[in-house]
Amino acid sequence: MNEHPPIRILLADDHSVVRMGLEALISTEPGLAVVGHAADGNEAVLQYRKLKPDLVLMDLLMPQMTGTQALFQIRTEFPAARILILSTSDGDDDVYRALQAGAFGYILKSMPGEQLIPAIRAVMRGEKWIPPEIARSLANRSLREELSPREIQVLHELASGGSNKEIATVLNITEHTVKAHIKNILAKLPARDRTEAVTVALHRGIIHL
Repeated sequence: MNEHPPIRILLADDHSVVRMGLEALISTEPGLAVVGHAADGNEAVLQYRKLKPDLVLMDLLMPQMTGTQALFQIRTEFPAARILILSTSDGDDDVYRALQAGAFGYILKSMPGEQLIPAIRAVMRGEKWIPPEIARSLANRSLREELSPREIQVLHELASGGSNKEIATVLNITEHTVKAHIKNILAKLPARDRTEAVTVALHRGIIHL
């Protein structure tokens, strides 16, 4: 007979099929129990307040409020909250932002399912869970020069197909300043042109469509 109460888990993912699959996997493991579901970041925060789970499995890219925003909100209200990110994104900026916001670990959905249970148990012991693939991504990030908030705004506009003139109008800056920002963006990423800059930024998780 198990003397310890089960680890109570909240699942936060905007795809119901993913949540169902996770619950099916977790339910086969003794000592673990799914106590709630959330389909977006706002719901994740509300469900955490209501259920006070032992651990949250949180997706990053959700509507209403992103996983990173929900993570930050939960950790601000409940500093002891244990949150494990489970995401399709391996972009180093996504990983970095999640860990900075207080995530205890990061798992890619493409990774083998058997990593999930050890990750949950490690986080519940107070340990960090960062697989080698993610650790290498973070190490590479530390070697790169970071983009400024304004440069990221320009990147968002580039991804939307804006011309230099249109970007200048939207951001209320001159076309000369836009060109200077784009030059810096190309150097920092690095990228050969605007299209490659957007592609690199999307892959790294600096911006999202």
